[in-house]
Amino acid sequence: MRLRIGRTTARAATAGALVMALFGTAACTGTAPGGPAAAGSAPASTGPPPAPTDPATGAPPAAPARVPDVLRFTGTTLGGAPFDAARLAGKPVVLWFWAPWCATCASQAWTVAEVAPKYRDTVPIVGVAGLGEQKAMKEFVTEFDLGGTPQIDDRAGAIWRRFKVTEQSIFVIIDRDGRVVHQGFLDGEALSARVAALAGA
Repeated sequence: MRLRIGRTTARAATAGALVMALFGTAACTGTAPGGPAAAGSAPASTGPPPAPTDPATGAPPAAPARVPDVLRFTGTTLGGAPFDAARLAGKPVVLWFWAPWCATCASQAWTVAEVAPKYRDTVPIVGVAGLGEQKAMKEFVTEFDLGGTPQIDDRAGAIWRRFKVTEQSIFVIIDRDGRVVHQGFLDGEALSARVAALAGA
């Protein structure tokens, strides 16, 4: 009889130790199994995530500019890179339609080469080369140092037809709202003045 009592007592002691161990483990983790978060811990967020901000300014990022119909065209540069005019939305843009054999275009090229890099980020100037062979177009770009300005290879004339350009040299000026504000000839002085005015607008 004593032996049975001893075994029962030992079993009870073992069970008690297991219960204490379980409570001790729960206390170490700060959360009882299936229970609420421990006191002092942050409650789970149920609200919307915070709005993104510009890392440089801390302000919300600007909404992407609406792409006007006039800038919904693509092409390939003389260097073989894809060109999408939609990325120019929200800025004034100057399109220059030229041909490699055109003497007037050659006289304007010096002004374009001088003005375009200065206003690259504010008033992009994009050349649209047509009415000639690609080799002659590339030689024209090299001769007049136009490599820093996008030059679209439009030998097929798709962009020329889109803007109803029938002769060269023609400048098409598009304001930041997507309106064509000039289409026609400009000498170097007039082009410089127009671009400067657009940059300051």
